[in-house]
Amino acid sequence: MKTMKAYTIQFVGLKLGKHNFDYQIDNSFFDHFEYDEFNAVNINVNLLLQKKTTLMELHFKAKGTVNVNCDVTNEPFDQPIEDAFSLVVKFGEEYNDENEEILIIPNGEYEINVAQYIYELIVLALPAKKIHPGIEDGTLQSDILEKLEELSPSASDDKNKEEDIDPRWDKLKNLLTDK
Repeated sequence: MKTMKAYTIQFVGLKLGKHNFDYQIDNSFFDHFEYDEFNAVNINVNLLLQKKTTLMELHFKAKGTVNVNCDVTNEPFDQPIEDAFSLVVKFGEEYNDENEEILIIPNGEYEINVAQYIYELIVLALPAKKIHPGIEDGTLQSDILEKLEELSPSASDDKNKEEDIDPRWDKLKNLLTDK
């Protein structure tokens, strides 16, 4: 992955205090990471950098939508995204990013690239299972949903299975309840 210059902040020339950076994220951003799970991306990321004498605090806020495919029907839909992340940047002897909330950079550094943090913020804001809102409220009409409904076991199938059980098993079940 090439470093993306638009997401590099040269903090050495900034005065102490708060500084705002706004980023408009689209599909080209995720192309750099070779991440192709999104059909379309429209996210605004606001970065508030608070520079102090010995450290910097970065507060990321992402809000927007990503167009993804539903995990049930594979129908595309817009998934709203809203998340926040804070990072403390300290100066030390060598680079260390083992702690997810604290980044240690070498004393001589004069810039920081925030593209990786924006990428992780957006990807981790997605739910584990992406379900089309039309499925939850019952308004989505799809061939896949009809086929799933047709193939799903119904309540009458469960009753038929219970009726077909050999009566000898009932005696064994009584052993469990006769304690």
